[in-house]
Amino acid sequence: MSYGTVQSSRSGGLVQRRTGGHGAEGGRSDGSRTDEKNHDHDEDDEHDADSKETRLTLMEEVLLLGLKDREGYTSFWNDCISSGLRGCILIELAVRGRIELEKTGMRRKSLQNRKVLCRSDTPTGDVLLDEALKHIKETSPPETVQSWIEYLSGETWNPLKLKYQLRNVRERLAKMLAEKGVCTTEKQNFLLFDMTTHPLTDSTVKQKLVKKVQESVLTRWVNDPHRMDKRMLSLIYLAHASDVLENAFAPLSDDDYEMAMKRVRDLLDLDFEKESASENTNELMWCVISSFTK
Repeated sequence: MSYGTVQSSRSGGLVQRRTGGHGAEGGRSDGSRTDEKNHDHDEDDEHDADSKETRLTLMEEVLLLGLKDREGYTSFWNDCISSGLRGCILIELAVRGRIELEKTGMRRKSLQNRKVLCRSDTPTGDVLLDEALKHIKETSPPETVQSWIEYLSGETWNPLKLKYQLRNVRERLAKMLAEKGVCTTEKQNFLLFDMTTHPLTDSTVKQKLVKKVQESVLTRWVNDPHRMDKRMLSLIYLAHASDVLENAFAPLSDDDYEMAMKRVRDLLDLDFEKESASENTNELMWCVISSFTK
């Protein structure tokens, strides 16, 4: 199964949306390490001041949107989140200045045909990110974004590439959330088997995340992806690709829900090749987005 053409479908188990009423309105050089520090500094500045104690990665945010608050697991019908989380890993590495797309040269290649290069192998401190970064650095010749999504997901017919699969990603991310005090770890019996679950212990973290997502397409909508925070823009796209974005919109009123979904559709209809050619943008971010929405 190729994830270059993944389209997310609506899964079951979503929170019931209330009706009526109105909510919110509708080339590498010696300076690469300096650039990397600037990326890390920018990354820190992008987070809200009140979220420093529970700073989450893009992968953790997508998983948190997908987790059922009390049950502590994602929908059994969701078969999109696995590849979506791998896309999050690539974007997270890109915004931290660790990986980038190869230069285009005289003949500009399409996003999907450009290879992923290691820009800096400095560890991020995140086990999943560093594991993926190690694979990308050691792979020669380099691979495309679509290939890396497949390899990291283990969805490849090439047995020589199975070594790149990141295993138990959801469970490892849930444990990271537990370490940050967002959820806990429990064992639940489902008649024929036992399953580790992660019910929320601090609902305010998820509430703030949901509110930020809602506001980004309602009260704080700017109608220009390049004026949006890169992390929030990526979160909207990857949450949609992982089939968990609607969980954030479920509590909205009918009017706000329709407006939010309309603006998400506007984002999905953008020309990603054109957007990636703009100044001060992250080409690899747009390449990952393109992989899930083309």
